[in-house]
Amino acid sequence: MRTIGEIIAKKREQAGLTQTALAEKLTNESIHLTSKAISKWEKGATEPSFTTLMALCKILEITDLYEEYYGFNPDRPLSYLNDEGKAKALDYIELLQESGKYNKNTAVIVPFLREIAIYDTAVSAGTGNLLDESTKRILELRENIIPESADFGVNISGDSMEPYYKNGHIAWVQKIDALENHEIGIFFLNGNAYIKKLQQDPNGTYLISLNEKYTPISIKEGDRLDVLGKVVGQSDPKELKSFTK
Repeated sequence: MRTIGEIIAKKREQAGLTQTALAEKLTNESIHLTSKAISKWEKGATEPSFTTLMALCKILEITDLYEEYYGFNPDRPLSYLNDEGKAKALDYIELLQESGKYNKNTAVIVPFLREIAIYDTAVSAGTGNLLDESTKRILELRENIIPESADFGVNISGDSMEPYYKNGHIAWVQKIDALENHEIGIFFLNGNAYIKKLQQDPNGTYLISLNEKYTPISIKEGDRLDVLGKVVGQSDPKELKSFTK
């Protein structure tokens, strides 16, 4: 049985990626970590979260984590074969697909329009309502244009999260009230809204900007910190125009 760290190291090396390059690919999946975090996984000091592990499987093309972990998957017929046998089985599957006789019937999916709220101002200070309904506008977009998990959007203001999150873009947010360490979210702190990365370590809790010119915001005792949600993507409003009703 391999450890998660050993699997990551093996697949990363097979893909020809350095730890830094893998961290950059994770950034494209909205997971912001350093190469040091990857080094700790591979040494067995820590393990990635479930969300991060699924992103790693996608990047490193790990299609059967069970088999990678245990060395054998009893529910997967190919797991019984050596590499030569697997290649022959896949060749036969390809012939079956090319024949067209055994392919599944697939329906042509017509994208539906989806209504989603965009907030120009994220907070309504002192009211307990953390999203200001007076600034809300509704867009009707094709379902496949924005992340499926997004519940609403918030306009990004400023350059504190550049180069990854741009001023004037829309951050798509999944409405949840707790984030894992190092995830990007929309936070409400003492009457102000922020898009930041959550960092929790032995020294305390911080809201971190990706733009290094900004100092981390330390959460002090007595501060009110609310999580509005997890950032799951972003869009340039100009690019959305052709996809609105």
